[in-house]
Amino acid sequence: MSDYRNIAATTNLKTSAGKLKGIFVSAASSTPTITIYDSATTTTTKTIISVFTPTAATMYPLMPSEGGIFFSNGLYVVISGTVAATFIYE
Repeated sequence: MSDYRNIAATTNLKTSAGKLKGIFVSAASSTPTITIYDSATTTTTKTIISVFTPTAATMYPLMPSEGGIFFSNGLYVVISGTVAATFIYE
């Protein structure tokens, strides 16, 4: 069963293994970027998704046929600019 969380700032979403299933970006402005790491802390050494510029009102499904992108340590999201996004994960 999937969980979800809407964020607008850098956040640690999960501190254990799981799957990132998708991202819905509801707002993005002021040079928005999102970077996602496999980390239970603020460590940014194991990148899941490198820096990308999201577009407002856009759904980013992540490997839907595979059920998501597996991460082993946690889900740490770094946001810059103005971004409001809902992350769907297990």
